[in-house]
Amino acid sequence: MAALPARVLFGAAYYHEYQPYERLKDDLDLMAKAGFSVIRVGESVWSTWEPENGRFDLDWLQPVLDGAHERGISVVLGTPTYAVPPWLARQYPEITGEYATGRRHGWGARQEVDFTHPAFRFHAERVIRRIVARYADHPAVVGFQVDNEPGLHLFHNHGVFQRFVDHLRETYGDVETLNREWGLVYWSHRLSTWADLWTPDGNAQPQYDVAWRAFQARQVTEFIGWQADIVREYARPEQFVTTCISYTRQAVEDDELTDRLDIASGNPYYDMQDGLLLPDPTPDDHEQIWKTTGVWALYQTADWMFSSLQAPFLVTETNASSIGFPWDNRPAYDGQWRQAAWALVARGARMIEYWHWHTLHFGAETYWGGILPHSGRPGRAYAELARLGAEFEAAGPLVAGLEPDADITLVYSTPSKWLMQKYPPLAKPDGEPDPAAYHRILDPFYRGAFDAGRQVRIVHARQLHDPSGEREGLTPQEAVRRHPVLVVPALYVAADATIDWLTAYAHAGGHLVVGPRTGYADHEARARQEQAPGRLSEAAGVTYDEFSNLLRDVPVRSAPDGPLDLPEGATATRWADGLAVADAEVLVTYDHPHFGRWPAVTTRRHGAGRVTYVGTVPGRDLARALAEWLSPSARHAWRDLPASVTATTGTSPDGRRVHVVHNWSWEPARVTAPVELTDALDGTSVAAGAELDLGPWDVRVFAAQETGSGARSTH
Repeated sequence: MAALPARVLFGAAYYHEYQPYERLKDDLDLMAKAGFSVIRVGESVWSTWEPENGRFDLDWLQPVLDGAHERGISVVLGTPTYAVPPWLARQYPEITGEYATGRRHGWGARQEVDFTHPAFRFHAERVIRRIVARYADHPAVVGFQVDNEPGLHLFHNHGVFQRFVDHLRETYGDVETLNREWGLVYWSHRLSTWADLWTPDGNAQPQYDVAWRAFQARQVTEFIGWQADIVREYARPEQFVTTCISYTRQAVEDDELTDRLDIASGNPYYDMQDGLLLPDPTPDDHEQIWKTTGVWALYQTADWMFSSLQAPFLVTETNASSIGFPWDNRPAYDGQWRQAAWALVARGARMIEYWHWHTLHFGAETYWGGILPHSGRPGRAYAELARLGAEFEAAGPLVAGLEPDADITLVYSTPSKWLMQKYPPLAKPDGEPDPAAYHRILDPFYRGAFDAGRQVRIVHARQLHDPSGEREGLTPQEAVRRHPVLVVPALYVAADATIDWLTAYAHAGGHLVVGPRTGYADHEARARQEQAPGRLSEAAGVTYDEFSNLLRDVPVRSAPDGPLDLPEGATATRWADGLAVADAEVLVTYDHPHFGRWPAVTTRRHGAGRVTYVGTVPGRDLARALAEWLSPSARHAWRDLPASVTATTGTSPDGRRVHVVHNWSWEPARVTAPVELTDALDGTSVAAGAELDLGPWDVRVFAAQETGSGARSTH
């Protein structure tokens, strides 16, 4: 792939064209003073690049690039295809996207266009080629961002639907095969011809929905890959091509989307102030959406970004100040900018770029705070980030492209998430279906590991094993070496071959942890015919036919003389599988007159490895105890950390070990160095066993000469 600078890139999105008066020189001087090494430009203003159909204005960006280059600031140049100009919408109304068949999007926001339409593609390609040809050779340009946060909508336009029908014809061959595979005998949905296929608006068949969501994601993947290929016709070999991912977008399948890009990039927005407090006061049922709440969720987002390509990534947008809307203004406490940035770098970020440089004076994001406030005068945010810029400069190549450590690997399934968004197995407190059900099951396993001080690697199921054969996965033996503990909750949509691979992984020596809903359905989301958990039953030593939602938490306790030591008050939440033990050791039982007949957690040796079955969504104490049992000692080696302190470790490209230690609290903290360390920011030496002080909302970065690396990537 293209080369990246041997330091963490640091900067912001910069929109000189939005400024109400001329201040380019002042802005760039302030950036240079703050240690900026990168800005992102150009992706939001197609109507500035092309004010009228076929009339281009390309020169306006030249002073920005020239000024940045004079100050040693690199530039990421964006293609402007996510926000179409009014003239294009007026002259080609047929490109308007549709929420549902025949119900069009209104104009006035962004991403309202059917990006598959040939008329849109013609104009998009033309403007991309004109911009990139004009500036690809500029020495300031280090890379390109194509489009911006793709996948916002699912498009129901006629052309999109007809391509969906063609895709099904190619996949299944004939309608009788589709009838059989989707079970369309149900409710009299058998097709006699492809013309019988109904549009998705009123669909209630899960098999259809899984195929429709996958098809929509493929359109996004194809669109981004199409743009990337155009850009590469002009880009220099050392320039990278990426896109800016909002990971919760409904038409994004990030492990597929990034395959045709040089590096993954994402936008981790997070609640500041008490949203970063440890111990974490966030309720367990708080929904994590486009922005997260809680330190654990910030780390999970970083690990999700790393998972896209199993490689270091770029942060293309993150909090500069208050984020969101006029009614939600919570800029960071002193120190929190540093903390969040170093947390992201510790988990593999090669760039920290803020959105954005100056707070807008108009538009929908008038109160989405930039580094500079509306006055344009440097304030607290600028001072905090200038400190951070100096720290990245001091740390240099040590922290650029860290391979983060992992004690536990968590398997992610986007198809299962899609299925559960429409057909969730969980309900909200008011009894309505909960479209966040997939993460309600998966997140407690991540959060439990985080609470236990264990670091997590997220791996997409198809990165381990792709039953289609399109992607080279891992052998079970390779996976055991790279991912000795594999936690697999909510893998509902799974091919037989994937389930068999998981069983072979355990047999080869891995510790497979199976969570609720895993293995229940096949690749078409059809419930399996054998006793649950289907093809995993023999290896797990348990079966079940019955399952129940839990309307309230149920106390759980450790089995007598078992290896899992639960604290008082540990609970099971949301779900209970009625496990029948055939050949397994019971680890945890329910303390309940009805559910007590079944175990909550079991384990069984399988070949050289082990299969542990968790038949519930673990409450925080149970989840933490499980993580401590799965990984008895943390990779980072820091011991007896205060409740407000986290330690994160990884390996630098040159082989040095990096330790990043945070205190997420108003109260100072003291920790003990586990090994001999060197402060990466001031060069001072720290002896093993020495006590280290952390101030309120503080973070310290150390290098060590330990040998060994974190869990290796799957590619």
